Amino acid sequence: MKPVDDERLTDRIAVGVLTSMFPPALVDEVLEATGRMEKRHRLLPARVVVYFTLAMCLWADEGYEEVARLLVGGLGKMARWRGSWRVPTTGALTQARARLGSDALKALFERVASPTSTPGAVGSWWAGMRLVAIDGTVFDVPDTVSNQAGFGRPTSGRGDGLGAFPQARVVALAECGTHAIIGAQIGACTIGEATLARGLFTLLGEGMLLLADRGFGGYDLWQGAAATGAQLCWRTKANAVLPVTAALTDGSYLSFLRPPRGNPGGPIAVRVVEYTLTHPSREPDDAPVRLLTTLLDPAQAPATELAALYAQRWEQESAFDELKTHQRGAGRVLRSKSPEMVIQEIYAHLLVYYAIRVLINRGVEPIDLDPDRVSFIRSLRVVRRQVTDQAAFSP
Repeated sequence: MKPVDDERLTDRIAVGVLTSMFPPALVDEVLEATGRMEKRHRLLPARVVVYFTLAMCLWADEGYEEVARLLVGGLGKMARWRGSWRVPTTGALTQARARLGSDALKALFERVASPTSTPGAVGSWWAGMRLVAIDGTVFDVPDTVSNQAGFGRPTSGRGDGLGAFPQARVVALAECGTHAIIGAQIGACTIGEATLARGLFTLLGEGMLLLADRGFGGYDLWQGAAATGAQLCWRTKANAVLPVTAALTDGSYLSFLRPPRGNPGGPIAVRVVEYTLTHPSREPDDAPVRLLTTLLDPAQAPATELAALYAQRWEQESAFDELKTHQRGAGRVLRSKSPEMVIQEIYAHLLVYYAIRVLINRGVEPIDLDPDRVSFIRSLRVVRRQVTDQAAFSP
C-alpha cells in the first residue's frame, strides 16, 4: 500500500454511488484495452476524464469548470496530498476529452450494459421470456462543420429546408420492464434505423421476446433477428401483403413473408394478429393494428395477450424521454463540437442512464415492485447528491 504522501487527489475522484457500477479497476482495464492509459501522470489522468465525462452528463446544464468542482468538492482539503490540484480550465478539460476519444466510453458501455432483471421479475417477463424492445431516437449536436459532415442535417418539419442542427441517430435495445438500455448503435441521421439495428442483433438470443415498431419491418431484417433465436413480435405496415394460409381459433392467422428480389431465401412463416384501438386520436376508418410474430401457436401466445403485450414497446419511448428530457435536459443540444466527442458524450449519457436504472431495479426487485413505480427524476437527484457528498468526505 502506498503511503498517504504518495497519493494524489485525482486517485480519489469518483462519481459517488455510480462508482459501484464503474469501479476504478474496471475503468483502468478498459483504458488499457483501448490504448488510452497515459504514460505519464497528468493533471487530468484518463480515469479522471472518464469520471468527468460521466459527471458532465449528470449536470448537463453546468459548465465544464463547475462540473469539475462538483466532482472534486472538498477532497483537497481533507488529507495531505502530494502536490496540489487545481480546477482545470475549460480548454484543458476539452483537450483531455479529445485525448480520451470515444473508444473507451463505448467499450465501458459494452462491458457493463446487460439485462438487469432476474427471471420472473415484475414487468420484465412474459411466458418465461425476457421482454426487450428496439427503437431509435436522435440527438441535436452543435452546428459545426465537422458535425455537419459527420452526422448530416435532417430536413425541416415543414419540408422546406434543413433542420436547425446536425443530428446523431441512436438505435437502442432496451429491457422493457426496467427501461435499462443494454445496447446502442450510433450513426448519422442520414442512416436509417433499420440499418443501425442490425448491429444490435448480436445481443439477442433464446429466451428473449423482441418488440419493434413498423419502422423495423422487412424480410431481411426479420430474417436476421429471427436467426438469433429470439422470438419476435413486430408491428407491420397496414398495406403489407400478407396472404392468409390458415385461420386460427383466436382470430389470428398464419401467413408468410416473401423474400425481396435478389434474396435467395425462401418464404418465412409468420403469424398475424390484427386488432383495432378505440381512442380519441384515432379515426373510425383507421386501419387495424397488425402484428407479426414468430410465435405461431395461439395456445402458447393468445392473440389478445400479444395485443396487450405490444404496448410494452412504449416503455422504450419512456426510457428515451427520461434520458433526453430529464437527464440531458429538455431541448438541449449536446456540448461536443466534433463527431468523435459527440459519440463519447452519447455513450457517457447511456452509461449514466444505465447505472441509474440498475440502481432503481436493485431497490425494487426484493420487494416485487414494478420499476415504473419509482421516480426517475428523484433517483437522478439522489445520484447527483451522492457525487457531491463523496467529495466532501475524507477517503
